[in-house]
Amino acid sequence: MRITLAAAALALALPAAAQEATLRMHHFAPPDAPAHALLAAPWALKLEKDSGGRLRIPVFPSLALGGPSAGLAGQVRDGEVDIVLTLASFTPGRFPKTEVFELPFLHAGAAAGTWALQDYYDKHLQQEYRDYQVLLLFAQEGDALHVKRPVRRLEDLKGLKIRSPGRASSAFLRGVGATAIGSPAAQLPQMLAKGLLDGCLAPFGAVAEQQLHKLVRHHVTFDGRLGTSVLALLMNREKYASLPPPLRRLIDAHSRRNLAWYAGKTWTEVEQPGIAAARAAANELFSLAPEEAERIRAAVAPEIGRFLEELSRRGGFDAAALYADAQAMVAKYQKP
Repeated sequence: MRITLAAAALALALPAAAQEATLRMHHFAPPDAPAHALLAAPWALKLEKDSGGRLRIPVFPSLALGGPSAGLAGQVRDGEVDIVLTLASFTPGRFPKTEVFELPFLHAGAAAGTWALQDYYDKHLQQEYRDYQVLLLFAQEGDALHVKRPVRRLEDLKGLKIRSPGRASSAFLRGVGATAIGSPAAQLPQMLAKGLLDGCLAPFGAVAEQQLHKLVRHHVTFDGRLGTSVLALLMNREKYASLPPPLRRLIDAHSRRNLAWYAGKTWTEVEQPGIAAARAAANELFSLAPEEAERIRAAVAPEIGRFLEELSRRGGFDAAALYADAQAMVAKYQKP
């Protein structure tokens, strides 16, 4: 990660008698996954270094401190741990406005999506995350369809059993006539090997990480990628407030927009090993023809509408307006 002049100045400004603090970080990813190896661990080390050792941030991957993935947001809110890296989709209904951002036909890659999320948070999500100190919200590169048999047309998707990473992507699968299967990501390779799944929706980063190229033969994109999963780096608000001001400023200097550039760049780059693995396995990488992608968009539109209506009814907000606003925010950051 690049060292900004502001961060360097903050490090020098920390007084010699500054209070030491230990911040325990807990997350779901294994140690070799990008979420740990490329974000959580180096971020923690950077803060420790720039604090002159006054901050210590031990990182516990693979849910080492106990509890399910769905419990991470509650753990940091309740002060059981100080920082977590989690997925909004782990806790359906807790972050409904964030789920809007995960819907199909909105996302345009990790970089544009992550920058747009900063605007989306500022405008729409501060109340939703009022119980947390938000350090970063960021987006993956976006989901492709990884399947055992060729998909050329809308009709080829009907009846397929596809692992869905969350409620938003399940709306897509319902729209095309596939069956959405919810299961932990760690079980995905085994379920594919046993024939319990015909495929999955996932970014190409998961292909190399979970060896999916050995379990499926076809990797399909739809006029680009589909939806995404929003990852959240969250801190306990009381713990953040208890830190000396210089340490809070140091954390701020390595959070939100100061970290978004790195997350967007990194989650774009982590796609390449998966794409390379698929090509090395002589798998098919196929992008649907524009007219077929348009047929799929039309088929999925009613399900997106129903999902937005449900969010609006349960959450008391205009989810369709947020979806349109998020599309405009993503478009702002797309390369011409």
